[in-house]
Amino acid sequence: MKYDIKQKETEGKGMFFIEKEEDIIAELTYTMNDNNIMTLDHTETEPEHTGEGLASSLVKHSVEYARKNDIKIDPLCEYAAKQFERHEEYREVQATQD
Repeated sequence: MKYDIKQKETEGKGMFFIEKEEDIIAELTYTMNDNNIMTLDHTETEPEHTGEGLASSLVKHSVEYARKNDIKIDPLCEYAAKQFERHEEYREVQATQD
């Protein structure tokens, strides 16, 4: 089943999320920093939807969003960090560690 990924952001805090019947079933939260770096800080999927690929879809969507908006990503969240390790193509938008 294909889900639409939605986004909401207020005062530099935001999330990409997937809803089913108006309930959020997966989310990836982030903070937009002044230096144009999006810090991915939390990924969560409702237990009954684990294994459906929703969290990985959210990370992929955040990478596409970063590419489109010339933003770098700091994958602070453990899950997001693992996705960046697995997908070499994501690293082009990864913020460098100074």
